[in-house]
Formats: sequence, structure tokens, C-alpha cells
Amino acid sequence: MTATLNVTIEGWEDGAPIPAKFSFGKPAATGHVELSDNLNPAISWSGAPEGTRSFAIICHDPDVPSAGDDVNQEGKTVPASLPRVDFYHWVLVDIDASRTQIAEGEDSNGITPKGKAPGKQAHGTTGINNYTDWFAGDADMGGNYGGYDGPCPPWNDSIKHHYVFTVYALDVDTLGLTGNFGGPEALAAMQGHILAQGTCVGTYSLNPEVPA
Repeated sequence: MTATLNVTIEGWEDGAPIPAKFSFGKPAATGHVELSDNLNPAISWSGAPEGTRSFAIICHDPDVPSAGDDVNQEGKTVPASLPRVDFYHWVLVDIDASRTQIAEGEDSNGITPKGKAPGKQAHGTTGINNYTDWFAGDADMGGNYGGYDGPCPPWNDSIKHHYVFTVYALDVDTLGLTGNFGGPEALAAMQGHILAQGTCVGTYSLNPEVPA
């Protein structure tokens, strides 16, 4: 049976709304959305079992519309009944076993057009998040988005989005992942190596009619 890690995020209580500074997009004074500070939150963990050799962090939003026909369209609303899919916001693996936290802004400190390069960092190895897919083909923003990039749900979505930050304690030093791997690849590589895990959740909405 997998043990439980104690996971804490500085900036909001588990299950509470995420402050805008941790988001990719925030409500605009005029219009719907403007770019935000895009800081990764400070996240810490404790209670790793004996035999832990590395950690990994995955943040995903399970509430993303499965079809984009109505997304961010004037005069339309994304219905709550629409099936939802996962959108990965943070993929970080091969965190040294001696670490118990990632500091605020250590992985992301602002928005980088065309994305931050994934790969080996001082605090672990970053994979790509799904902004890579979202901005594909965009002349100004298209690229590989490595590491953390925060919430920016559709401004006309009828539901609030949940952001699930999960920390995993693993029995291997490295998952052996390189290049443009994403959340699914990281989760697949972890199978059979998870000793413990824990989560912390935040909510976010850009629709003024939907409480975050």
C-alpha cells in the first residue's frame, strides 16, 4: 500500500482559490484576460519513507474542455456538461532525495514567450506542460513549455477549475526521461516505483460569474 506524503503549498489553503500571482492569466481591467506573474508556488513535503531516492511533482487540471468550439468565444459559454480532460501545468522529476521543497519562483518567475526549455535544472528535470499544445502554431507564443506555467482557464467556462499538485516519493534516482516528455510519460515511468504520494489542490476561474 502506498504511503502518504504531507504536502503543503504556501499561498493558499488546500482546496482554496489560487492567488493570481501563481497564474498564467488573470482577470483584466478591460477585456477578459491579461498575462499574470506566473510564479510557481512554494511547495514542500515531509514524511518520505525509507528507501526514497528521488521525488517528482505533477500538477494537472482535470477540468479542461475536451472540445474547444466554445472556448473564449464572445456570446458563448462552455457548458458544465462538456466532457473534461487533463491539462498538465507542471512536470518535474528526478528531484534529489535530500530536497523537501521547491521555493516560490524557483521553477517559474514570469511568462516566457515560446516557453522555457525543458531538461536538467538545479532542482530536478523538467518536462513539458500542455501550453506546448495550446500555443502550437502561434507565431508569437508557439514552442516547448518546460516546467511550471500556471492557470489560465477559459474566461467563459461555466465551472471552476481544480489544480492538483501531487508529490511522489520514488525508489529510483532517476526516471531516465529526457527531451520533450510530458505528464503522461512521467506518470507511466513512475509505475512500480511510487513509495508514497500526497496532494494539495487549488481552484481558479477567470469567469466573473463563477466563484473560484
